Amino acid sequence: MDQIKDLFIVGGGINGAGIARDAAGRGLSVTLAEKDDLASHTSSASSKLIHGGLRYLENYEFRLVRESLKEREVLLESAPHLIEPIRFILPHHKAMRPAWMLRLGLFLYDHIGGRKLLPATVTHNLKTQKSGEPLQDHFSKGFEYSDCFADDARLVMLAAKDAAEKGASILTRHKVMSATRSNGIWEITVQGPNGKDEIHRARAFVNAAGAWVDRLEGVSSPAPKSAKQIRMVKGSHIVVPKLYEGAHAYTFQNDDNRVVFAIPYQRDYTLVGTTDVPFDGDANKVEISDEERQYLCNIVSKYFTTKMNPKDIAWAYSGVRPLVEDGAENASKASRDYVLELDVQENAPMLSVYGGKITTFRRLSEEVMTELQPHLAFSAGDWTGNAKLPGGEMGYRAFAAFQASMLAKYSFIESEIVTRMSKAYGTRLDTLLDGVTCTADLGPCFGAGLYEVELRYMRDNEWAQTADDALWRRSKLGLFMNEAEQAFVESWFAAA
Repeated sequence: MDQIKDLFIVGGGINGAGIARDAAGRGLSVTLAEKDDLASHTSSASSKLIHGGLRYLENYEFRLVRESLKEREVLLESAPHLIEPIRFILPHHKAMRPAWMLRLGLFLYDHIGGRKLLPATVTHNLKTQKSGEPLQDHFSKGFEYSDCFADDARLVMLAAKDAAEKGASILTRHKVMSATRSNGIWEITVQGPNGKDEIHRARAFVNAAGAWVDRLEGVSSPAPKSAKQIRMVKGSHIVVPKLYEGAHAYTFQNDDNRVVFAIPYQRDYTLVGTTDVPFDGDANKVEISDEERQYLCNIVSKYFTTKMNPKDIAWAYSGVRPLVEDGAENASKASRDYVLELDVQENAPMLSVYGGKITTFRRLSEEVMTELQPHLAFSAGDWTGNAKLPGGEMGYRAFAAFQASMLAKYSFIESEIVTRMSKAYGTRLDTLLDGVTCTADLGPCFGAGLYEVELRYMRDNEWAQTADDALWRRSKLGLFMNEAEQAFVESWFAAA
């Protein structure tokens, strides 16, 4: 390609997509390349939380917690269709942290982030509150606090979509093979989905490849003079049939000083996670182990009256967190904070992103732009703090009214489907259903309330190319489909 872009980004996870969005919104020309689908690795394997990280307070990561708590409300306001408040119940376990320590931590959690939208912590008598009903009898005291729950993979996709609508080129299934800099320009060789090489040129290069950040540094020339190393930690989650009634979640302490969440998920399920296991294998092939399955089942069984075992698991997923190696004794203590490292040789900057979490992607993106500004000489300032993500234009306080209006407008479609779609697409639902005036206009149904009109929208507007893209990242409808229905979706993509 002859055009020289301002910025070339590697990595279609939350950090890469967020950086592309921020840069494109400042008027920079941007290309993002992702070797697989958007959010196909770590960014779709999270606990789905937009949160401060209560347990990070024990590691004295006050800056990270404060920033995360501030971002929690910024993101809630920017994408209220994808992000929703959720109340967590933290039972006091007398054999672990004392009650005063939990209450002090929650006091800090309520106040250091400038909370405005979400309610504060309250103390519960679990013997009398409904939230105590699923718990074993010896839990009598608990605390209820706020955080937010999100569709992580769709959040990545929306950041990429916003970037694309602002002029960025988003290339999925494009693998960077090498990158060479000379005389102020990067020349990047990218293998496209057809197996052929493409040449891209840019003034600056951002390595947001996550677990592959070291590989990208290795195929860059001259290579960055980096002293940073990543520490890969595997986190696994299980999804089981609903363990309790109610919209609240639970935070469980374990005797290894970790915490595990139990969260209402996809109407009929409970999401349980996560583990923290050192990982040194192939990051393309990450799977939950039998030990992790049992570990999560054991913790839930210690708290709930319902006993769990691995045969109850409906679905499980795992991802690798590429954390900065900080010398922590165990994986749970390793910092979730991010580190940016800028390397300038041949007048061509390379910025590598280490670590990070979904909650702080917007602030990380701003800091990346601050680092690159002297080298790209753009004048536009920060803009994402008050901006909406695609579909979130109604804002947090108006989302309930928006959803009600969608249910009324599309009353000829099952209310359960409209509710799901309004949360997934927000104000873009009108675009998806443009021209649809009756159920016949939706096209064939593939199962679980998925019609052809929605698949077509995912393909044409959201980079979906396979059944996995549509059923496990753009949605979680795969949980409700049998093998034949999923194969039907795959055949539709193959014929499209």
